[in-house]
Amino acid sequence: MNAGKTTTLLQSAHNYRERGMRPWLFTPRMDTRSGEGRITSRIGLDAEAHAFTPADDLLKLAGADDAIDCVLVDEAQFLTRAQVYQLGEIADRLGIPVLAYGLRTDFQGNLFEGSQHLLAWADKLVEIKTICHC
Repeated sequence: MNAGKTTTLLQSAHNYRERGMRPWLFTPRMDTRSGEGRITSRIGLDAEAHAFTPADDLLKLAGADDAIDCVLVDEAQFLTRAQVYQLGEIADRLGIPVLAYGLRTDFQGNLFEGSQHLLAWADKLVEIKTICHC
């Protein structure tokens, strides 16, 4: 927490838009801290996003729109195994870059479902460091 994951996601979205490209942003519907379908960083950056539930098929949603240049997922730890697989298909079959940002483990050190499968299947992992207040 407090590593700047959401800020980095929003910066990436801005960079795509600045180049005339169209990123798709996803956030869990259950994350209503800033309102449903809204991604907001602690430093005040924000953007609208598609709010997803565990039942949503992200590959179907992304495949329905030919104008997507990138998929950005906030709070990726809340993805299901099936959704992580769908994101892999978006990247591999549709050729659309996917960037997923989230926590690896809960406060007890247990992997989240989405994180577990992202760690297993992602082509590239980049850890964003922060200062620990343990």
